[in-house]
Amino acid sequence: MFPIFVAAGEALTDMVVQDGTRQHWRSLTGGSTWNVARAMAKLEVPTAFAGAISQDVFGDALWQASQEARLDLRFLQRYQKSPLLAIVHRTDPPAYFFVGDDAADLHFDASLLPEGWRKQVKWLHFGGISLAREPLAGKLLALAGQLKQGGVRISYDPNYRLLMDERYDATLRRMTALADVIKVSEEDLAGLFRTGDIATAFDTLRSWNPNAAYLYTKGGDGASLHIGDESWSQPAPRIAVVDTVGAGDASIAALAWSMMHRADATPLQHLRFSVAAGAAACLGAGASPPSLQDIDKLTHR
Repeated sequence: MFPIFVAAGEALTDMVVQDGTRQHWRSLTGGSTWNVARAMAKLEVPTAFAGAISQDVFGDALWQASQEARLDLRFLQRYQKSPLLAIVHRTDPPAYFFVGDDAADLHFDASLLPEGWRKQVKWLHFGGISLAREPLAGKLLALAGQLKQGGVRISYDPNYRLLMDERYDATLRRMTALADVIKVSEEDLAGLFRTGDIATAFDTLRSWNPNAAYLYTKGGDGASLHIGDESWSQPAPRIAVVDTVGAGDASIAALAWSMMHRADATPLQHLRFSVAAGAAACLGAGASPPSLQDIDKLTHR
């Protein structure tokens, strides 16, 4: 009756420039936490995205895409507010900014979620720019704390963006302390800690919650998983990359799936599944969540 996995945060529209003159743009549905929800739903898990979108054409596209992904639409709220947009005005190298003053996402209200859902949910995922946008960030932090006390497992992917400056520091520390599983990349660590000393940044992050599992993604080099004093590494399978968008979201969703459904698996087996999912997501254009079959093919190569 209710999802066992919920990703809470932002769903947005990427406005991507299509030529150097900036006269042609393409709109794409997206959002870090929304992509994680879609990735988990693709793995055949009852899933919801908890967030708010606008009531205009951009919101309509997100609603339709959520429906097509088989997300539980009872968790998706809509308001007569502006859409949240990511303006990608250069693609190589990427350059972007966000437009969303008093946008719909900020008006998400957890008290309006379906009654009884907390009794069934097993895992909640947080991250993305939703935790850097007030008052939404405060609402999500409160929700994470409440569910954690109720025994729900928490995953967190900060997914660094430019608006995460020193004002984000307290949120980073609070979410790290709450989470059972944390995903970061070298780019995340450099941006969040404003340093080039990546090793020290990672050690500092882990010191805030030594009991958590840390997924350290390394793009084409695969990833490593760190639990306590032990760590495991897994190279990425060799593939013909089409698009890397959504690969990190697929990897954290797959790691959560493996931990939920394969309690007897070893950490290395969990990691292999996660890395294979990230690679499988790169085989399609845009954020293309892989199926269990797609992941299995790469896991056993």
